[in-house]
Amino acid sequence: MGFFTGGEATAVARSGERLGILINEAQSSKQLCIPYRYRDSDASSCEDSVKIVEVLMINSPSGPGLLFPKGGWENDETDQQAAIREAIEEAGVRGKIMKFLGYYQFKSKTHQDECSPEGLCKAAVFAMLVEEELESWPEQNTRSRKWLTISEAADSCRHPWMRDALIGGFCKWHDETTPTEEIVAD
Repeated sequence: MGFFTGGEATAVARSGERLGILINEAQSSKQLCIPYRYRDSDASSCEDSVKIVEVLMINSPSGPGLLFPKGGWENDETDQQAAIREAIEEAGVRGKIMKFLGYYQFKSKTHQDECSPEGLCKAAVFAMLVEEELESWPEQNTRSRKWLTISEAADSCRHPWMRDALIGGFCKWHDETTPTEEIVAD
């Protein structure tokens, strides 16, 4: 992939995002990633290495509740590259995209226009295994990040469509691909 995989996070957030109108559906296209990691269970001994999956969420500068990193894509990016960039810019994490989880539809007041009077948007959602947490990142002055268990994240999610992506996309994929004896989704 090679996009934003090394070096310092000294770049500013890109603000020239193109809307990426999908001609057939007249929807604005966004990219979202669900950053995740594994931590040892507090109750596990060295012999019983049980891991708990946690997801990273960020605050929204415009209201209550937590979100996953999301944004638009640039002309020179794929959906996957845009999702990785958004994770760096908004949450200050780098990682490896493990799975495309699907497209999730949502409504956005900021994207209501002639092409989409209802503000319909579609987000390409990816699962990203976090490999590095940056000490500084472009939006650190306006965003805070928080690691949560799946149930905590579902309860804290600001938007129902993001909760659907977490439960119906991420959890379903994770449960199907991870041995349950080793990982606890909580």
